Amino acid sequence: MLKIWGRTNSLNVQKAMWTVGELAIPHERIDAGGRFGGLDRPDYLRMNPNARIPTIDDGGAIVWESNAVVRYLAARYGEGKLWDADPGKRAQADQWMDWMQTTLAPDFYALFFESVRQKPEKRSPQIVADSARRLRSHYAVVERQLDDKPFMLGNELSMADIVIGATLYRYYEMPIERPGLTGIRAWYQRLNTRPAYRTHVMVSFEELRGIG
Repeated sequence: MLKIWGRTNSLNVQKAMWTVGELAIPHERIDAGGRFGGLDRPDYLRMNPNARIPTIDDGGAIVWESNAVVRYLAARYGEGKLWDADPGKRAQADQWMDWMQTTLAPDFYALFFESVRQKPEKRSPQIVADSARRLRSHYAVVERQLDDKPFMLGNELSMADIVIGATLYRYYEMPIERPGLTGIRAWYQRLNTRPAYRTHVMVSFEELRGIG
């Protein structure tokens, strides 16, 4: 059976778990990281030398890095759903997954840290405002990609929707201004209707507040 190490309130773990939920993959999730610790144990480090989450073990196939995990699970269990057999079509999702990591994620995590995880007395309104402005510009790119489509690549959920859409619950729960982006909000509302999204992404992050 597929085993997944990681805590439920980790965004990177949520990408993997949302994928598992969409594909109805039998699995066992093991709490790790954060208050659960365990990432510096020798047996864990043998699987993942970076001591990060998530890590999966699927019958001996060990994969870490959240987007790589999403790709693996989609390829292994989701052909015809999240995994397109056509390399050209699959590359459309791949490019957005890489864009999420290189372009959107740095500003997303900077904003989340400063507005949520940073201790209130240390928060910088300027960093919050600057990060929120840059993040909004990234979501505007996604909004143009969505255009009049229900999902990023068309009528069906894709790996691109999972890795980018997983950020939206936190985006709409952070104490910031979010002008415009009506297309992104509509997309978020569509994702809200998916049971796997509600179960695995819309998870409280209260215990992360003010611990930075």
